[in-house]
This record gives sequence, C-alpha cells and structure tokens, in this order.
Amino acid sequence: MATDRFAQAETGAWVGIIGNILLAGLKGVAGFFSGSHALIADAFHSASDVAGSFAVLVGIKAAKRPPDRDHPYGHGKAESIAAIIVSVLLLVVGLELLISAIKAIYGGHVDIPEWYALAVLLLSIVVKEGMFQYKFRLGKRLSSQALIANAWEHRSDVYSSIAALIGVGAAMLGGKFRMSWLLYLDPVAGLVVALLVLKMGYTLVMDSIHSTMDHVLHDEEANPLIKAVQTVDGVILVDELRAREHGHYVIVDIKISVNPVLTVAEGHSVGKRVKQHLLQQFLHVADVFVHINPFDPGYPIQGQQQDVRDRSPKWLQ
Repeated sequence: MATDRFAQAETGAWVGIIGNILLAGLKGVAGFFSGSHALIADAFHSASDVAGSFAVLVGIKAAKRPPDRDHPYGHGKAESIAAIIVSVLLLVVGLELLISAIKAIYGGHVDIPEWYALAVLLLSIVVKEGMFQYKFRLGKRLSSQALIANAWEHRSDVYSSIAALIGVGAAMLGGKFRMSWLLYLDPVAGLVVALLVLKMGYTLVMDSIHSTMDHVLHDEEANPLIKAVQTVDGVILVDELRAREHGHYVIVDIKISVNPVLTVAEGHSVGKRVKQHLLQQFLHVADVFVHINPFDPGYPIQGQQQDVRDRSPKWLQ
C-alpha cells in the first residue's frame, strides 16, 4: 500500500514537471515574439512551477525512506519541507514579477501583443486547470501536503493566465482602435498576476510551517480515532489522545483507562489490541504509543459528553 502511494505521488510530480516545462517554454517564446509583458510574466510563473514540482519529487522520495535510528518516526515531514520550498519559490517569483510589471508600467513603453498570445493563454488555462484537478484530488487521496501545495501552484497559474488573457485582449483592442490607454492593461495584468502569486505563496508557506511544527489533529479529525478505541475490549475510557502529523501519516499518543485490578500483562494486552485496531482501521496511522492508566471515575473524558458512569464497569456502579 505504501509503495503504491509513493509511486502515484511521484507520477503526479512528474506530470507537473513535464507539463510546466512545456507550458513555460511555449509561453516564454510566444510572449517574447508577441511583445506581451503579461505572457512573459506568466511564463516565469510556470517556470517556478517546474522548480516547485522538482522540490515535491525530492520531498516524496525522501519521505518514503523507512524509519531509522536518527528518525524513528520516519521521514514523512520531508513532504512538508518540500511544500515550504514550493511556497517560498512562489513568493520569490511573485516579487520578481511585481518589480517587472511596475517597470513596464512606468517605463512608458508598451507593445501591441500578437493574436497568438491569446491562443497560448487559452491553452494554458485549460491545461493548468486539468493539472490542478488531477494533483489536488491525488494529494487529498494520498494525504500529501506537498502535492496539494503543488496543485495550488497550478491553480494560481490558472488565475494568472486569466488575468494575462484580459490584459492581452485589452491591449490588442487598444492597438486596433487606437486607444493607447488600453495598451497599459497588458503590464497591469502582469501586476495582477504578481499579486496573485504573492498571495498564494504567503498562504501556502504559513500553512506548511503550521503543519511542520508538530501540528496535532483537531477534534473533528481525532474523534473517529477515539471512538474506534472505545470499541476495543478492555478499554473503559480514552483519557487523552494526540495524533501528530508527519506529512502524509500521523503518530498517535494515547492514554486509556483499564480495570485497575488487571495484571501488568493483561493491561499490556489491552494496549496491544488498541494499537493493532488503530493501525488496521486507519491507513494514515503509522504508529501508536499507548499508556495504560487505572480507571478513575473522576478523570475527564476526552471527546465525550456522556456521564462517566455510562462507561464505568459494573463493579464500580
């Protein structure tokens, strides 16, 4: 199952690399010969996506390495680090595009784009939206932060291509009807593209950093784990559960209450059943550490609202 997951993730990364190389080259050549600042800016955006997809590929390859002595929890956070790299690349490219667009607007020199600039942008929008849908759904299915971040790179390219399309179209109309002010909408579209890229990069980098810093699952995500443990024979209460995200998988730390008259061996057996149950029921759970507590009726119950007596053994009621 794990091998299949990484194979699919690597395929997704390669789709992004090859698709972005082709689009960046096509948009760069068309932008240069058509004289469109917006299309050239969009080409640089696609080029940044190539670097982002390479970062995702490296992160995925690192994440699939098994746990070792120095990394007993595995290498899953390599994907989160790759997502941070992708996000930073977006910020850098966005800043460069912003500076270039401002120079074009205040430089006073704008050209009338050729018709094929529009055709390339329309093709880019269709291809990039298809890549976004593919990568986003794959990333969700595989719980890959890096793939999801890379998917949003493609979506930001869709938005930038739409902005460039409007700018190029307006500039062409301005040249045809001798309305010089419309020519400036091409570099203005490049400015809009830059702002969109910066916003996307900022959002992704903050999300990626949040996930990298030992983020735990929220209640709505942890509650299914708690309910599953409550069905295990020998478990009276789930006192506490923390599920830490490590890229595409989670490590669960759980405290459970058992009958205080059980022997150490019997309590250990209950803990083993809890671990095996979670590993079998939830594919994203990679490891479980169980702490056994003697049952205490006054202990607060995590994720439950019912009376403690509802879960108490008969010998305490």
